[in-house]
Amino acid sequence: MEYRELGKTGLRLSALGFGASSLGGVFHSLREEDGIRAVFAAIEGGINFIDVSPYYGYLKAEQVLGMALRQIPRDKYILSTKVGRYGKNGVNSWDYSAKRAHDSVFESMERLGVDYIDLINVHDIEFADLDQVCNETLPALVELRGQGVVGHVGITDLQLENLQYVVEHTPAGTVESVLNFCHYCLCDDKLLDFLDFFEARGIGVINASPLSMGLLSGRGAPAWHPAPAPLQEACRAAAAHCAAAGYPIERLAMEFSVREPRITSTLFSTTRAENVRANLEFIASEPDPELLAQVREILGGTFRMSWKNT
Repeated sequence: MEYRELGKTGLRLSALGFGASSLGGVFHSLREEDGIRAVFAAIEGGINFIDVSPYYGYLKAEQVLGMALRQIPRDKYILSTKVGRYGKNGVNSWDYSAKRAHDSVFESMERLGVDYIDLINVHDIEFADLDQVCNETLPALVELRGQGVVGHVGITDLQLENLQYVVEHTPAGTVESVLNFCHYCLCDDKLLDFLDFFEARGIGVINASPLSMGLLSGRGAPAWHPAPAPLQEACRAAAAHCAAAGYPIERLAMEFSVREPRITSTLFSTTRAENVRANLEFIASEPDPELLAQVREILGGTFRMSWKNT
């Protein structure tokens, strides 16, 4: 496993990180014991970065992850969670107020069974008033950072322009890392356009969803996937092409996603220990350049086609 510095935080994250969204039953139902075993397999495989949110499964992901973390020495993992996006009984909710952000941190620590959080993020800032994020949410988290409750502060979003806006409208050092998803994978590399901006400011970059929330898989995207139909069709064609070549598209996607050295860590999510081990095996090799070029050709005009977060 390769480990990389996250901006100026001093944290060294594994190039492949474990995203715990699946532990909330986000993609499909799960048995809690399977999810716990997946976390154990990640740690055993050298993954030291784990990301979660109270939004995933409406608290369930943090609860299941907490069951696993209570059995793992605290120095074995770097933990990231979020504030701002929540939900209950299938209904999404958002609250980016300073008080809710403050309270949410302590609630997450209780569910996770930890006494501090390494990295706290403002979640999916496109659903917020960005000026509120700059002037209220982030200052509340910075205060907790000063108190030693959290180690570092970051922001997350699908829309890269929003991440840039917040960095530009807050004092230097406020935002220490950004987490972006579905913009550095086989079907979209828009994140590359922003790396110079973040690097110049010492901000660490985390990438998520190398399979683009299931688009880049043999199983195909779930019914709820917000990607436009032409992109979904192109990804299905690419997956079929890889399968015919005896080279699963999941392998190509994982190999590709961890190769950019300016991206500190790439998060994937699963509830199955065997999938963790498979992905660890995948990233040990370089992507096949010929197959990579063929997939790009199949994607054609859908490359970098995105969608609105939901």
